[in-house]
Amino acid sequence: MEPMTIMAAMGALAVLVIGYLILDSGGSSPAKRVEQISTPQSKERKSVFSFMKVNESGNRRKIIESSLADLEKDQKSKTKKLKSLSAKLIQADVKMDAKFFTIMSIIIGVLSAGIPVFLGLSPLVSLGIGFVLGFGLPRFVLNSLVSKRQKKFTAHFADAMDIIVRGVRTGLPLGDCLRMIAHESEEPVRTEFKRMVEAESVGVPLEHCIERMYERMPLAEVNFVGTVLSIQKSTGGNLGESLGNLSSVLRGRKLLREKIKALSAEAKVSSIIIGILPPGVMGMVSIVSPDYMRDLYFTETGQRNLMISAAMMAMGILIMRKMINFKV
Repeated sequence: MEPMTIMAAMGALAVLVIGYLILDSGGSSPAKRVEQISTPQSKERKSVFSFMKVNESGNRRKIIESSLADLEKDQKSKTKKLKSLSAKLIQADVKMDAKFFTIMSIIIGVLSAGIPVFLGLSPLVSLGIGFVLGFGLPRFVLNSLVSKRQKKFTAHFADAMDIIVRGVRTGLPLGDCLRMIAHESEEPVRTEFKRMVEAESVGVPLEHCIERMYERMPLAEVNFVGTVLSIQKSTGGNLGESLGNLSSVLRGRKLLREKIKALSAEAKVSSIIIGILPPGVMGMVSIVSPDYMRDLYFTETGQRNLMISAAMMAMGILIMRKMINFKV
């Protein structure tokens, strides 16, 4: 083939290729231009730098969920321990061993059951009196001490959180804020935070200090503080803002508790009157007319009816207490 023919064929092929490329780019250029404008620059680099990109929000959420799951498991395991007798004594801040408390309860029960038998009462009635005074009364007093101490702690705990929030926002370390609460707050908040500061000063981590405080004061408010500090330590964030939100929640719970207390005051007074009226009338009749109540106290039928009435009264009081006892 002649060289001129070969060159002409190559030139024609080159013109066809160039024309095809020009027509193809011109036909699709508006669509490609719109796609390039609408596509952000980060999306174009996704295939190249996608392995370097970290989903921070997703990782933070996973860390928070795992922390909450661990805290919930620990909470369930500790709930049973907090209901034991030794835990109740610690929560009431009573300097007494559980064994000594049990021995004293047995002694009170034996004396309470022995004295009525010596005075001539029925053994069944004496056994009931000994059980109530030996087993029920000491634990009732212990639970009352625990409840009273927890109410005082709850009343001043929100103020302690406000001290921490103001201190952290002004630049004070968390340890200094805790020491300030340990010196200036009301009891029993001052005692609990003083124990926390003393434990932290000897090297105990803050999370363990809050766990020990929760063992001494098993309240939802203390658990909230432990949860916030644990999550903040794991994920970071603004501690002042987190504790500020927690303080608002605590004050809202306190206001709701007081509102429920005010609304249920009438029902509580009614239940107290209903519970006190039968034994009160029986006591007054026994004082005014002892002969009229002699058959109830010194006959077998009267003693049996008396025990049945006492059991029914106790059941009714417990039911009324359950109906008007609102926990927030």
